[in-house]
Amino acid sequence: MVTFREILFKIPVPHLKSLRKHILFYCFMNPQQNPDGSIDVELTDEIAEGVYANLAMIAHSNSEFILDFIRLMPGVPKAKVKARIILTPEHAKRLLEALRENISRYEESYGGINEPTDTFRFPGGGFSGPVGQA
Repeated sequence: MVTFREILFKIPVPHLKSLRKHILFYCFMNPQQNPDGSIDVELTDEIAEGVYANLAMIAHSNSEFILDFIRLMPGVPKAKVKARIILTPEHAKRLLEALRENISRYEESYGGINEPTDTFRFPGGGFSGPVGQA
């Protein structure tokens, strides 16, 4: 039996642009499949827009992992959590593996992703550079 995940990774990347945000979720959550192996997915307009985040913070307990996706903006002293995802440890591990696979495929297609050269430090008082005014 071919799994949804195996089928998904055979689809050429250009055809996945509209699904990219949700592929990872369906790969590791093991959703219920229809008898023909397909999965009914509803994607609302609000969710399809996505949310931009440039920082993630991760915490865990013995029963769950909490991923907070945060947006830091220049000149704004307080960052905002834009999305919080709570996962079981098993799903967190599946997410990690799915990210590894997707990063590997990305680098095969587009070249290597640069490694950070230093440790991330929270900006004191926002990012450097001029602050925009309205």
